[in-house]
Order: sequence, then C-alpha cells, then structure tokens
Amino acid sequence: MDLGLTNIHVLITGASGGIGLETVKLYLSLGANVTAHYNSNAKPIQALQASFPALQCVQADLSSEFAVKHMFDVLSGMPFGPVAVVVVNHGIWPPEDVPIVDMTIKQWDKTISANLTSSFLVCREYLRHLRTATDGVKDKAAIVLIGSVAGKYGEANHGDYAISKSAMMYGLTMTLKNEIVKIAPRGRVNSIAPGWVVTPMVQEALNDPAVSGPALAATPLKKLATPLDIANQISVLSSSVVSGHVTGQVVFIEGGCVGDF
Repeated sequence: MDLGLTNIHVLITGASGGIGLETVKLYLSLGANVTAHYNSNAKPIQALQASFPALQCVQADLSSEFAVKHMFDVLSGMPFGPVAVVVVNHGIWPPEDVPIVDMTIKQWDKTISANLTSSFLVCREYLRHLRTATDGVKDKAAIVLIGSVAGKYGEANHGDYAISKSAMMYGLTMTLKNEIVKIAPRGRVNSIAPGWVVTPMVQEALNDPAVSGPALAATPLKKLATPLDIANQISVLSSSVVSGHVTGQVVFIEGGCVGDF
C-alpha cells in the first residue's frame, strides 16, 4: 500500500539509534525526505547519508529554546523546505531505580526538561513554521509523539519518566489535536505508546531477569517489540492517506501488556 509519503519532509528527533534510527530508515524506504535530528552522536546518521540523498541531519539540544528555534529556522532554508511531519521521538530513561520518595529535584527537572519541555518546544516551533507553509504542506501536517505504556500504568522507581510520558500522551496530544486544525485544517496529532522495546537504551535493564521476566509475563504475545515494530506504526499514523481521519489517539504497541511495571 502506498502511504503517500513520497517527497514529504519528515523530521525525526532522537534519530541516532534505536526507534529513531529505524524510523529514519523506514521513511527513506517509503520515499520521504528525512531530516534526522541528533544531539551528540551523528555517526549512525552520517553512515546512511552516502546511500540516501533524501537524508539530511541536524544537531540541536532540544531542551534549549534557542536551539529548537534555530533548528526550525535552518530547516526552512534547506532543500527539503518546511517540515510536514514531525516524529517527536527523543527522550531519556534514567536507568537507576529511584522511588519518588527519594527522588531529587535535580533528577526530576532533568527528566521533565529532556522528555516533556523539549517536546513542547519542538511542537511549538513546528506549528509556528506551519503557519506560513503552503497548503500542500498543511494538508500533510502530522505530529506523532512517542510515549510509553509507563504513561498509562506508571513505572515503579521511574516516576519521573512515567509522568513525563503521560503528560505527552494525554495533556499534550489531546490539546494539540484541537489546536493544529486552526493552522492546518487537516492536521493531525497522535501518540504511540510502546512497551518494552529492545534498544541499546534499555538493553542492560532487559538483561536482568527480574526486569524482563515480569515484563514478558504480563505480555500475552510473550515477546518484546523491535524498533521496526514501532517504526511501522509511526509511519502509518503519519500518513494522511491511510490515517487521514485519525487524530487525538494513543496507540499502544505492547503485545497486549497488562498491569504496571
């Protein structure tokens, strides 16, 4: 099926590895023009550029308001033009087990800034640039935010992460889906909520049977997701051809997982 993404400018944040890098590869295979964002590690993206002329990369610390503004200003002047689809994928998951009763304000602020405030900044600048985009770009406008099942069930000892994702999936997504249509009448906003995904960020945790065992026990499909499992759903949700009447949804990609973590 043609998803109608040929020559559509897609920005993917946090694209250096895991879900982000797999999503870059998938959009390129679908004919999109892709901007892959990174903060500190450009090597995986640069390795792809030699084979894919439809790929460009951009660096920014997304927790900085100035850096996010600058990134979108730069992108508007580059060959792909204004961003039509943005995949808000970046984020951190602090690996240390810290219950809320022992959590420092420093850890809380760092996680909220990295996951939630930065997502607000990216979405805000995207919408500001969308105001002056052509009708053709506006007709394809879509935001896909990457949340987590932790945003629904919570996650013991990782409350900062769970709360940041819950705010993205519900407060931010549901507000944006009502606001984007004032700028782009066919614009859509949705969230993907993965369960455990086998990525470098969480591989060490998954190597611990005390973590992977309960996760699999609570998952009817008895398997963990791959980055491609998530990328496939991102591309479908971003397509105005197959998901043009889908907005304000949180799609859980978790193998039927039930219960908290």
